[in-house]
Amino acid sequence: MKLLLELTESQNEKLDLTAKRLGIRREELAKAALDELLNKLQEDFDAAAQHVLDKNEELYRRLS
Repeated sequence: MKLLLELTESQNEKLDLTAKRLGIRREELAKAALDELLNKLQEDFDAAAQHVLDKNEELYRRLS
């Protein structure tokens, strides 16, 4: 799948500089950053869901 992003001048510059510093293509850096963000969001959701389950464990037990 291809995705077209419109970056600000500042974002474009940061992406270029960081990719050059890391020695990778800017597309690779953008994909890695997106992957990291999506993984972090999933981890945050999983942690929040587990917190709710743990907090309400006794209530769920009584309701079942």
